[in-house]
Amino acid sequence: MAADNPIPLATSAQMQEGAFADLARAFSGQALTDIMIEATRACETESGRRLVPFTVTESHRAEGVDPDELGDATDLPIDLMGALGRSYASALSGGTSSQVRHCWLNEYAPLYQDFWAYSNVSLTVIRSYGGSQQFSATQIIGPEPDTGHVWFSLGVFLPIASLIRATYSGGYTTVPADLVRACKYMAAAIITRELDPLSAPHGHSPDALEALAVSWLSPYTRG
Repeated sequence: MAADNPIPLATSAQMQEGAFADLARAFSGQALTDIMIEATRACETESGRRLVPFTVTESHRAEGVDPDELGDATDLPIDLMGALGRSYASALSGGTSSQVRHCWLNEYAPLYQDFWAYSNVSLTVIRSYGGSQQFSATQIIGPEPDTGHVWFSLGVFLPIASLIRATYSGGYTTVPADLVRACKYMAAAIITRELDPLSAPHGHSPDALEALAVSWLSPYTRG
C-alpha cells in the first residue's frame, strides 16, 4: 500500500522552533515528519477540505440552467463566434435552454485565494443522450480559485443530467500562517497523547491543544 505523503502544512523544522521544540525532542527526524503529516491530514479532516497540494477526480451531475444567461431569447447581443456556437448547440439538442454552462469543483480556497493554484485541469462530459467529450483547461473558463467555478462557453453540448467527471490538481502553494499554527497545535496534541496517553505532563493538555487547533481551523470549515 502506498504511503500517504503530502507536503505538510507545517514542517518538522518549524515544529522544532519555539516552545514546542522541547516537546518534540524525543522523536527522530522521520518520526517527527510522520507526525507533521498526520497532523496535516487531521487538519484537513477537521475542516472537511483539501488544503495542501493534491490531485483528485470527482464527479458532478450537470443540473440547472441560468434563465438570465440563456433562456430562449433569440435577440441577445452576441458576437459571431457566440452565434455560431449557439447554432451548433441548438442543432444538436433542439434548443439552448437545456444546455448547462456551470460547474463548481469541490475544492477551492476558503481564504487567501491568491495563495491557491489549480493545474492539470481536465473535464470529461458523459452526456445523458450518449457520447462523451473531454475538455482541457484551454477549452473552459476557470476554475476560479475563490469558488471553484468552471464555465463552459456557449456552444458546448452539455445537456442537463449529464455526468461531469473532473480531474485536477490544486491546493495552497503558499501555506497561510494561521494554517501553519493550526498544524503545530494539532501535532502537539498528537505528541502529548503519544508521550503519555493517560495524563497531561508538564501542564500540556492534549484536549486543550486540539481545541486550539480546531479554533484556528474554524474559518476553513465548510458551512
